[in-house]
Amino acid sequence: MSDQTPVEKPWSGRFNEPTDAFVEAFTASIDFDKRLYRYDIEGSIAHATMLAKQDILTQTESETIIQGLIKIRQRIEEGQFSWSVALEDVHMNIESALTADIGDAGKKLHTGRSRNDQVATDVRLYLRDEITIISDEILRLQHALLDLAEREFDTIMPGFTHLQTAQPITFGHHMMAWFEMLTRDRDRLADCACRLNVLPLGAAALAGTTFPIDRHYTAELLGFDRPSENSLDSVSDRDFVIEFSAAASILMMHLSRFSEELIIWSSAQFSFIELSDSFCTGSSIMPQKKNPDVPELVRGKTGRIFGHLMGLLTLMKGQPLAYNKDNQEDKEPLFDTVDNLKGSLKVFADMMPAVTCNHQKMRQATMQGFATATDLADYLVRKGIPFRDAHEVVGKAVALCIEKGSDLSDLALSELQAFSSAIGDDVFEVLTLEGSVAARNHIGGTAPEQVKQAIARGRASLD
Repeated sequence: MSDQTPVEKPWSGRFNEPTDAFVEAFTASIDFDKRLYRYDIEGSIAHATMLAKQDILTQTESETIIQGLIKIRQRIEEGQFSWSVALEDVHMNIESALTADIGDAGKKLHTGRSRNDQVATDVRLYLRDEITIISDEILRLQHALLDLAEREFDTIMPGFTHLQTAQPITFGHHMMAWFEMLTRDRDRLADCACRLNVLPLGAAALAGTTFPIDRHYTAELLGFDRPSENSLDSVSDRDFVIEFSAAASILMMHLSRFSEELIIWSSAQFSFIELSDSFCTGSSIMPQKKNPDVPELVRGKTGRIFGHLMGLLTLMKGQPLAYNKDNQEDKEPLFDTVDNLKGSLKVFADMMPAVTCNHQKMRQATMQGFATATDLADYLVRKGIPFRDAHEVVGKAVALCIEKGSDLSDLALSELQAFSSAIGDDVFEVLTLEGSVAARNHIGGTAPEQVKQAIARGRASLD
């Protein structure tokens, strides 16, 4: 048994000259697609099992092939396998090693299939597993957000529009907004997993095969919902890669928005939160600095993921049916997207439990932007004042506050009544921050009671 693969290519029979050395290296994909080895072997084992069931291979040949593949997998995992650029890709490296190990039976494994349907199967198997891992990391982050929201369910902070103080909200309510975004992200990945779980193997090069294969049986062995319906589409389709990249881009966009807020909130100008030292770095020249490098890097990686999506769309847009060598270029952006998405989710899930809130700073900031102005307008509406008139009254009251350097709650009752006789001494109940958030006591609102209910629903949805 030898790990030294032959330099003669399995398809070289039609050729009279060897491949140019640069072309050989330029067209090879083994440097990056060898990470598919486990899925390539898994697909080959299922294929050999099916060939024996259909009497295309003998049972002995099938068992010999399967045992040989298992041993090759073990050697790869132990770092004892030699990969050859001359053999181009993961498929030919494994098949050539198999033939070197078990003889002619290894040459029969490729009966009824092509590298075209083989790689399409490998990538689907790979991505199906990765989506599961990514979804688990989303769940871990969601649990961290639920815990943080529960801890700070009634912590008052300013809610912003246009990054201007708008209305008082609770920090717990804000965390639940991110929880909702991640729920949609998880749903999108689940949808993607459903559509990719279709077996291309058996489509062969592009037209199917003349051998009496049983594709339903192969699909069952590999855990696919069904075999694909059209052989041309089967080998050339990369929609599932693009769909995953689109879902990943939306997810990274959410993490980038989250990152932006963490960066702003942890700045000296805001000081709403403190990030753990474990997730920050210092400056080589300014000893006072504590830089939020983790969220900054996630924000930066988002552009990288967006670029991969654009690259994949461009890769596919001009291809005629069926398979083209262009499709070799789908793997590096896919692998990089998977790696960076998993890393970003992991670091966020690790970082969020250690976030601490500066309650005093949040409260002070909420008091500075007339955050209860809408509450005063709503109060006037309940007193029978048309909303547009109430809007004008409150606007004048705010102008007075700006002139005096005070907040609405600091104005005397007589000052408020100068703008509207409908204002009574009960007005101060709605001008407090606690009264403002508590008044929004409906599903989806920021009232602490509603935040607690949202957290309970969130936990139930994850269970």
